[in-house]
Amino acid sequence: MVGKALHCAGLSLVLMASALSAQSPPPKSDSAPPQSVKADSVTINMPEGMTKDQADAILNELRQIRQLLQNQQAAAAQTKPALAQAALPSDKVKMTVGKGWYALGREDAPVTMVEFADYQCPFCRRFETESFTQLKKNYIDTGKVRFVSRDLPLEFHPNAPGAAIAVRCAGEQNKFWEMHDAIMQDSGSDLGSDAILKYAQKVNLDIPAFKTCLDEKRYVAAIQKDTADAGLLGISGTPSFVIGKTAKDQIDGIRIVGAVPYSVFESTIKDLLSAQ
Repeated sequence: MVGKALHCAGLSLVLMASALSAQSPPPKSDSAPPQSVKADSVTINMPEGMTKDQADAILNELRQIRQLLQNQQAAAAQTKPALAQAALPSDKVKMTVGKGWYALGREDAPVTMVEFADYQCPFCRRFETESFTQLKKNYIDTGKVRFVSRDLPLEFHPNAPGAAIAVRCAGEQNKFWEMHDAIMQDSGSDLGSDAILKYAQKVNLDIPAFKTCLDEKRYVAAIQKDTADAGLLGISGTPSFVIGKTAKDQIDGIRIVGAVPYSVFESTIKDLLSAQ
């Protein structure tokens, strides 16, 4: 569905079309270096050798998509204003504590941080490399924060569901975090079946048992539950986080969307710790 706002760290086709329309026309010479455009925090390279007609055709299509989305938004605002208002959740959310969550840190840590991630999302990898290491050193390893990993494979990332299953299958061999890190810390984006097996070999999994788990798709229901829970929290993009005081049954927390700077996480955690 075109109007559905599934995204990876907030990047949408509307932003892409707006960014592209702001660019100057592509150079006429086929020998000129490739152009690039920026949308949100993503740089999109125009392939070398692309002609002006081809670039104009792509731009025109994106403009049409943008116009379609704008028309849908205008119609929704006119016909269902009350529903549109209700669909805008606040930053404060409540999350039921589940059983069997994969977590790092002390179970009784005063603060819990829950991440909803997609293994094929570049912004999830950015969080892993830019913020998570500091969070682990300063708060998880020191017993102040419990970090929970949950899955939100997005519809336009075809290999994300399989990667999520693979990491959970590695968890059967007590290597959930090793498999998680092997994928997230790799700059490569190939998460096809062959790549998944290479990651499994890298973390020394029992490959026959791992393949059996993959073939049986044992964790599809659990991943669907994570996705449904994310929707109830008003979360549709990755990475997204809920940070709140640790509790037995329910976490009253703050929702943070995107690979925001480390300082944002630190400030939120410090506020929660000071309120203990």
